[in-house]
Amino acid sequence: MKIIDLKKIIREIPDYPKKGILFYDITTLLKDAKAFQKIVDILGNRYVDKKIDLIVGIDARGFIIGAALAYKLGKGLVLVRKKGKLPYKTIRASYQLEYGADEIEMHQDAVTKGQSVIIVDDLLATGGTAAATVELVEKSGGKVKECVFIIELEGLKGRDKLESVPVFSLLKYT
Repeated sequence: MKIIDLKKIIREIPDYPKKGILFYDITTLLKDAKAFQKIVDILGNRYVDKKIDLIVGIDARGFIIGAALAYKLGKGLVLVRKKGKLPYKTIRASYQLEYGADEIEMHQDAVTKGQSVIIVDDLLATGGTAAATVELVEKSGGKVKECVFIIELEGLKGRDKLESVPVFSLLKYT
């Protein structure tokens, strides 16, 4: 299966979660065993020889890709969640997204000083969530090696908010 074939598997839903937004639903890609395996293999091969301590998955679809990647690389997984969802002491960052504002949190002891991490999510849109996650990792003393996404919506210029860290996207939409 070629990377370009993965685009054919992703379901596009117009006007979700609100009018004017085209939502790229990766649940169809996750359901396809060969496609999901292809994604994890591509990402795993990209990072197999890199010095990475942890994978940081962003709520919620970043958990799925992040968990599979952490397993493949033999690394731990850190969860970044929406405010109020984590049970222990947290640190918090605010962000804007294309249809509102929100806050995310990470356990205060999830990433320790000097640890190298990859931040994983399904989609890079305006970059607010990913930039807030970078802020949390750096506030903890961690070093972001790269932010990785399955899909990047290039027209929304989310990469601009992540100029301090490298960004890798498997699939790009204009």
